[in-house]
Amino acid sequence: MRSIQNRRALHEYSIIQKFEAGISLMGTEIKSIRSGRINFKDSFAKIKEGECWLMNFHISPWENAAYFNHEAERPRRLLLNRHEIRRIKAKVEEQGMTLVPLDIYINEKGLCKLTLALAKGKKTYDKRDALQQKDLQRDKERSLHFEK
Repeated sequence: MRSIQNRRALHEYSIIQKFEAGISLMGTEIKSIRSGRINFKDSFAKIKEGECWLMNFHISPWENAAYFNHEAERPRRLLLNRHEIRRIKAKVEEQGMTLVPLDIYINEKGLCKLTLALAKGKKTYDKRDALQQKDLQRDKERSLHFEK
């Protein structure tokens, strides 16, 4: 299945390291994810009491559910190994990094997975440089395409 990406994160942050994590979800949440009704805006992960939690991740309520629907922005537990959690916690506390979700997808076994990244925030001039490099690359590809 296709993955749904957080394109804003790649613009706002420079990615240091990526991790793959499972998510603890309710039945109506997985149905909404499969239909693509999610929003990454302002979402982040934090480590609290030895567990990793996904915060402010919006999954729209399933319209066909009657009573057993879910709350749209509830904290969701991320399924990581204890060793990975300890390593991530050390980097977040010591080096001032943040945990940002990059994309969410359903793997071949039918399980929902989230790609989580250790990231540092970009300065405004870094963002401008990245956009300029992207434009130059696009122009170069365009000129090569027209020469053929």
